[in-house]
Amino acid sequence: MKRFFATALSLGLCLLGASCGSSSNSTSSTTTTTSAQSASVFVTGEDAPLASVVGFDLTINSITLNGTKGTPQVLSTATTVDFARLLGLRSPLAFNTVPADNYSSATFSISNPVISYVDMSTTPPTLATLNGQFSPTTGTATQTTVTVNFPTPMVVGTNGLAGLRMEFDIRQSLAVDGNGQITGMVNPVIFGTPVSASNGQVTDLTGGLVSVNAGNNSFVIQGPYGHQLTVYVNNSTAFNTGWNINALATPAFIGVQGTFQADGSLMATNVEVITTSASFLSGRVLAVNPSSGPVQQITLWVGETSADQVSDVDTIQTIDVSAVTTYDMCFFDNLFTNALFNNKSVIVGQRVFIGGSFAGNVFTPQMISLRFQGVYGTLTQGSVNVINGNAGTFQLQNNALIGYSLGGAPLTVATGNATLFVNTLGLSALQSGGAMPLVAGGLLFVDPLNSTPVMAAAVVADPPLTQ
Repeated sequence: MKRFFATALSLGLCLLGASCGSSSNSTSSTTTTTSAQSASVFVTGEDAPLASVVGFDLTINSITLNGTKGTPQVLSTATTVDFARLLGLRSPLAFNTVPADNYSSATFSISNPVISYVDMSTTPPTLATLNGQFSPTTGTATQTTVTVNFPTPMVVGTNGLAGLRMEFDIRQSLAVDGNGQITGMVNPVIFGTPVSASNGQVTDLTGGLVSVNAGNNSFVIQGPYGHQLTVYVNNSTAFNTGWNINALATPAFIGVQGTFQADGSLMATNVEVITTSASFLSGRVLAVNPSSGPVQQITLWVGETSADQVSDVDTIQTIDVSAVTTYDMCFFDNLFTNALFNNKSVIVGQRVFIGGSFAGNVFTPQMISLRFQGVYGTLTQGSVNVINGNAGTFQLQNNALIGYSLGGAPLTVATGNATLFVNTLGLSALQSGGAMPLVAGGLLFVDPLNSTPVMAAAVVADPPLTQ
């Protein structure tokens, strides 16, 4: 059994790495194209977390680039983003055409912070929501602006494609008292880094299918934040079993990984038909009943829903899943799928998608899908085990949901030669890194031998220092 699980996990790492982009090292780079006129800029969002915070909604009113010739906006429509969900993930926030120029900084106008956090000391866990306030030195209580200087200029030119990676550091932005409790005060810490067009990868895009143009090898989805995005496929695009561009039809909820193109569309590397159900709930598992064996009930913090259940967003729901027989994993579809995730391997801390039907104000679950997520923690010194290249394991001390489910013990993180390492030179470099902060993003499984979580990491990142 141990060998079977290890084989399945190793294959999972290969597939995860392939779907998220394989590289042993990733560094930010300046986008350079030829002169004059205009170019396109995409914006992706990421996050660094704080223990117990499961939701951090923030309205981005605008994002303005500051150049030598002007100050164009790459986001001008107010967009509410849940940055707590983006830990270890990269989601599209905006796309716009701007004049060719050298841009040295970006100004973010933000407002209305709302913090959702979980009290794990109660049974079942309880959710609290707090309307945040910006500190007096950064603006008004509900709105402020933050200007971020780029470490290197963003250089864009005619018909070029440039990128801006935005990371909102929740961990450093939310004030806590002497007992480590959130006070509600927000002193926003934002990182903005120009990235090359080749770094325009999107690892977390889900949405409802709007239309299909099979003759043009494209489809449109209603993505996050109200945007409709056109997605193209080619012969290299991987669909989950039984699906292709000709089989797509509404209703369906679709997952996409891919890369921005110059016209604002995405070229998909992976397309997943998550469900053809019209209704769904998605979020973090806070409790399972019973605690071992086939799960009968899941207590879920709900972060996303279909339109018919939007009132459940930012609430805790207990869902009877005893009749569910369909379990799958995002962008992972082979004979090992059911061995790695099934009704006996749902654990606290996992991010799951539950599809089903909604009638008479009753949600009936029909399928459960394990989703990508991030885990933040501190590297346990002496825990790095290098098997070959970047294949191996390390341990991460997490003080939030994962740490809770482990009773305070560290989380084992498994990496492969396809795992993307960001701001660090690979697994061997962690051996001398000391007790450093790290973010691991991937799929959270349960080891069948001891029923404890293990993360199969597609990406491992050393968060940037405060600017």
